[in-house]
Amino acid sequence: MKKKLWIILALTSLTLLLTGCTEYNQPIYSDTEGFWSKYIVWPFVSFITLFKGILGTYAWGIVCVTIIIRLAILPLMIKQTKSAKKMQELQPKLAKLKEKYSSKDAVTQKKYQEEMMKLMSESGANPAAGCLPVLIQMPILIGFYHAISRMNSTPEINLGDFFMFPLAEPSIVLAVLAGIMQFIVLRTGPAMDNPQMRIMMYIMPFMIIGLGSYLPAALSLYWVIGNVITFIQNLVMYKPWNKTTKPAKTGGAKK
Repeated sequence: MKKKLWIILALTSLTLLLTGCTEYNQPIYSDTEGFWSKYIVWPFVSFITLFKGILGTYAWGIVCVTIIIRLAILPLMIKQTKSAKKMQELQPKLAKLKEKYSSKDAVTQKKYQEEMMKLMSESGANPAAGCLPVLIQMPILIGFYHAISRMNSTPEINLGDFFMFPLAEPSIVLAVLAGIMQFIVLRTGPAMDNPQMRIMMYIMPFMIIGLGSYLPAALSLYWVIGNVITFIQNLVMYKPWNKTTKPAKTGGAKK
């Protein structure tokens, strides 16, 4: 049942995203038709414009909307963080369980899956918890990008600059800053014992730098502000300064 629900959610999200993909460079107004434009893009435009009126520039409007977005999804991010910590604590028990049910026959593997699910249920760990914030952030990120692009295509709107960086144009400086912040966020997050996760830790910042190099600087600004908030969250929840490295085991006879 849960699997079907995730499939339906994914297909619905994909449909909504594709609906607005062909309009990313079209002007946006309050009476613009279409579900994506009316209920996803226009609310972003409205909030950015609202804070622009209060703070004086679209740049600070974007900063405020970014902070609001990140605070809105903060409970999900905290839940994801707690689940990641529980999964990390479970690793020794999961390793023993895998060793116990090392046989590859169907009966043994079924028993292994049952014991693993029972162990996770008792501990409150949920490996799927990390997917939910990502699924929620993707439409937000794409909707935010569409809002910036369509505001830039609207003759009545001039996004202006953030200090020296034009928000409607790519900025390699903000892109690099976003990549650096992403790396810091990953370094201050949970320990990554999985080799694949370690590789992703080094790949993701470069992916963000690559995307930020040709997307509007406003999106890089979103990443920078969002990662600053996540960095503060990691400091509170993970306390990276308390992390200790285990000394390597060495052989040799006891004296």
